[in-house]
Amino acid sequence: MLPDKPQTRRPALAGLRVIDMARVLAGPTCAQTLADLGADVIKIERPGIGDDTRPWGPPWLPDVNGEPTRDSTYFSSANRNKRSIAINLANDAGAALVRQLACKADVLLENYKVGDLARRGLDYAALSKLNPRLVYCSITGFGQTGPLRERPGYDYIFQGVGGLMSVTGIPDGEPGGGPMKIGASIVDLSTGLYASVAILAALRERDASGFGQYIDMALFDTVAALTMHQAAGYFQTGKVPTRQGNSSGGIMMPYETFKCADGHLIVACGNNSQWQALCKALARDDLAADPRFASPSSRQINRDSALSELRRTFSERTVADLASRLDATLVTLFDGLDARYGPGGWAAALSAEEPAEEAPEEHQRDGDRGQRVQQGFRGGGRLQRGQAAGDTTGRHRVAQRQEDREAQQQRRLSHRLAAVDAVGHVAVLV
Repeated sequence: MLPDKPQTRRPALAGLRVIDMARVLAGPTCAQTLADLGADVIKIERPGIGDDTRPWGPPWLPDVNGEPTRDSTYFSSANRNKRSIAINLANDAGAALVRQLACKADVLLENYKVGDLARRGLDYAALSKLNPRLVYCSITGFGQTGPLRERPGYDYIFQGVGGLMSVTGIPDGEPGGGPMKIGASIVDLSTGLYASVAILAALRERDASGFGQYIDMALFDTVAALTMHQAAGYFQTGKVPTRQGNSSGGIMMPYETFKCADGHLIVACGNNSQWQALCKALARDDLAADPRFASPSSRQINRDSALSELRRTFSERTVADLASRLDATLVTLFDGLDARYGPGGWAAALSAEEPAEEAPEEHQRDGDRGQRVQQGFRGGGRLQRGQAAGDTTGRHRVAQRQEDREAQQQRRLSHRLAAVDAVGHVAVLV
């Protein structure tokens, strides 16, 4: 039985210190995930330059007057909940300072080229002697071993070499067909998540052994894992998977975007009950009774015939009519032209109005998962905790109450790059 009121609990990773020496997206995403879960993350950046993504604008984060700063929104998206310092690793004093930080850290995360940190005495072999409990995670393109280990690479490259672009986009032979990358930086983001899982597993093992360990994380390994079911099909059949556009090459059918009389609908059916519900909602009892479509496998085998019938039915009706019919069924659908979810609608969905300050949880807006991300837009200028991470027994909760808007306007951005002199002295950001 759940208590009437939520108990006050520490964030899941409270008390853990993470040194984030990673740049761009994969590594910072990993460190940000740990920060969201309550870890104290200290980001190490280059003096005068900072993370590679700080100047990746526009768009830029605004200052308190609404004027653009030198920090991009891209940078802020992967670096919330962190403290930041600048250290010059090119001199001995800077490297020594990192060693001092590592002695008191639980996790160190980096994405330097293979061998770079070893030359500075900052590799796992060196730091684990100073701190045997340290969990050290390296993120590179092709890993620490093998003939390609010294090659760099960005997300786009690995979407290509890893095969994602061969299964994404309009099929060959159709207008617009050809290789297509996924819109989001899926390889970087997934590598960050895989790294987070590996680090948490290493910390769990440390509870038993008392020792940290080394984690070798590669973007190429990640992209191979992302195509697991296509790879499984290939190894069994020898048939190379191809681009399917908005269709599914798997067993689910329909798993499609359908053109309606005034827009589009995305429909997904994963089992027989959903198929029957779809046919009923469309008043297509003939399809429901057709033996060619009696099972997921038979629907996939006869997909062209089934889709031809479904497309004709969808094209004759409006989005509103179909949505109202399908909403009452077990069919999963998505209105692609709804004002909230249409072009730019993902932003509207993420920025749903917040409940009143004292509103009880049961009165919060439907679909609200308690997530807030505040990045210093014009209403305020401070990067602050946005996604709650402490109470892992229930829904995520806001890490801190919304500050008064007027007070927010008086605050400066907290993620300013600190100054550091040539001998490696460091100023810590507030």
